[in-house]
Amino acid sequence: MKIFKSLVGTGLLCALVLGFSSFALATETVKVGNILPLSGPSAAVGQQGKQAREMAVEEINAAGGIKALGGAKLEMFYADSKSDPNVGVTAAERLINTEKVNVLSGCWNSGVTYPSTAVAERYGIPFIVPVSVRDTITERGFKNVFRIAAKDSWWARDQFAFLKDISKEFGTELKTIAMVYENGDWGTGLAAQWKKLIEKSGYKVVLDEPYPSSATDLTPVVNKIRRARPDVLLLVSNAADAVLLTNTMADYRVRPKVILGTGGGHADPTFLSGTKDNAQYIFDIVEWETDVNKPGVKEVNAKYKAEYGNNLTGEAVDAYVSMYVLADALERAGSASPDKLRAALAATNLKTGPAAIVSYDSIEFDKTGQNMHASPVVVQINDLGKGLERITIWPKSARRAGYTPVFPIPKK
Repeated sequence: MKIFKSLVGTGLLCALVLGFSSFALATETVKVGNILPLSGPSAAVGQQGKQAREMAVEEINAAGGIKALGGAKLEMFYADSKSDPNVGVTAAERLINTEKVNVLSGCWNSGVTYPSTAVAERYGIPFIVPVSVRDTITERGFKNVFRIAAKDSWWARDQFAFLKDISKEFGTELKTIAMVYENGDWGTGLAAQWKKLIEKSGYKVVLDEPYPSSATDLTPVVNKIRRARPDVLLLVSNAADAVLLTNTMADYRVRPKVILGTGGGHADPTFLSGTKDNAQYIFDIVEWETDVNKPGVKEVNAKYKAEYGNNLTGEAVDAYVSMYVLADALERAGSASPDKLRAALAATNLKTGPAAIVSYDSIEFDKTGQNMHASPVVVQINDLGKGLERITIWPKSARRAGYTPVFPIPKK
């Protein structure tokens, strides 16, 4: 009887232990650290990225969390980088060592993402980069960095492919280029890629002008553009300077044949409200647009707009999608341990579900951690009778049905 009671007691104890273990697993959370510019010159895109992440996480958690982890919920931790690399590095250290996050995400500013991902690599913590375009972020042999957006050289490549295609389509020659860009890591990185392609494409550079995003008067820059008389004006701007530059060009009647932005400030919802008709006919290259013909796009965008008052931007879409990439990897890993999660992220090939609202067919990382399928689209801003809107025009296969681009930009 003593042996029997002992066995019964042991069995009950095991059952209790297993029960408590299952309960602990079922209530476990996966800690996600996010480093974003929530103040400073890039605060608008930082806030949009935060909102998009929150919407995705609410959906994932409401749908039962990570089922392979007993319904574990994603728990979000945020740090404001202020667009400062040193602040970003400190935040990465704190999130890893104090908050004990399982994975990191961020940082939008390439200048912050570059050193912050190095911190994560040193600790062996996976880092998902929704949008930071500097090529070298994924070119250092790191094993824990995974970027969803296209990189600098791909954005520049597609801008020049667009210029060639639209010039050929309308029979209008483009010979000269002005490059005007914010003087941070993002702008100078794009400009370096432009210069490589300009040499190969035969264009003549008539202006190479970096400027500080914090500038409150861009009249001197606009006067340089006016004197240079370029056929093509290539721009990299944050929100406030994109608005200021566009309105100042309108005041001085500066209208090159092509004005081509690079997402960021030109894609920000405040750009159209801050420039109104001055933005008409401007072109912009972006990760995504609301008229992308993919299942779920209208529904996801409508939900975001109802919650936050604006359409999703390409950068916000990548932030939204990044949380579904993480959830997919966690389901396949069956673990939040860094090694298993890293291996699952490396094996990602996501084609369905909410993440499929991207403008391409699949999210899949190459050996460097770069999403090999990422590709931007070009839009034109125009009024089709219901106010200014952003209309996808390139690649031509993705052009909105029935729309003919206005090219060259007419003089006012």
